[in-house]
Amino acid sequence: MFHFIQRINRKIKRIAAILPKKLASGRLEAKSPTFKTLFPKNAKIERVATGFKFTEGPIWFCEEKYLLFSDIPANKIYKLNPNGQLRIFREPSHNSNGLTKDKQERLIACEHGTRRVTRTEKDGSITILADTFQGKKFNSPNDVVVKSDGFIYFTDPPYGIKPEQQEQPIQGVYQISPDNNEIIIVADDFIKPNGLAFSPDEKKLYIDDSERRHIRVFDVQPDGKLTNGRIFYDMKVEKPGLPDGMKVDTQGNIYCTGGGGVWVFNPEGNHLGTIVTPEVPANCAWGDEDYQSLYITASTSVYKIRVNIPGVKI
Repeated sequence: MFHFIQRINRKIKRIAAILPKKLASGRLEAKSPTFKTLFPKNAKIERVATGFKFTEGPIWFCEEKYLLFSDIPANKIYKLNPNGQLRIFREPSHNSNGLTKDKQERLIACEHGTRRVTRTEKDGSITILADTFQGKKFNSPNDVVVKSDGFIYFTDPPYGIKPEQQEQPIQGVYQISPDNNEIIIVADDFIKPNGLAFSPDEKKLYIDDSERRHIRVFDVQPDGKLTNGRIFYDMKVEKPGLPDGMKVDTQGNIYCTGGGGVWVFNPEGNHLGTIVTPEVPANCAWGDEDYQSLYITASTSVYKIRVNIPGVKI
């Protein structure tokens, strides 16, 4: 884990070196006239929290009305209220990365430090959902989504471990059954699988590969298995940032963090435009009561921008 924190700190220093001394304000960079219709007139990117080491994994909780997000090297999960009040939700977080929730609003977390996926029960106890596969430890579970029928999907790149610590022969995408009794591999040909998100009807699953810098899309079968994987969009650009966390709105538009900001695509795979962020983004999540705010975790801060189309509630 010390090795992982060192890598994160080096990444932060590289990001800091390429950022201007005074953070530039964000902006909307349209590639299509459609892009402007996704945001209210005069929409602005607002920084709602800052001073962190490396933010990731935002997720909005509807019932209690707050945002949770990870600060990976700080070993903390933070809780942010709409009024801007910030407090520590969990410490240690076991270097949690991606966060999501199930239909019972129970927190699901990918933990780099323990190399596992966990669920926080309503009484605060922790249930381990996945920590080994075929008798071997996972690499470092990174991001996670829950399908409406209870199936959980997570990515397992080796970002949080040293090369000699890797026990799995692949960097896979896994599925956990609703009863937590079975874990299977649903994709095994990624180099660095990372962010993932379902289409609104859950018939497609988008997964990006940070190493190859592209997004792939799969057809989701009735049993939850993935078929017909193909390239959705190639995001290779000479800008800081890699394809990472992503979310989908109710009209099927995909918001994926990447080089230069948050890229927005329509379901047909056209790049509509980019939300250019002041810092390199890592993940995003829909929030606020109407689900019309996009929260963005970006390096040392959390940003927010209002949108016209609500996000898919998870």
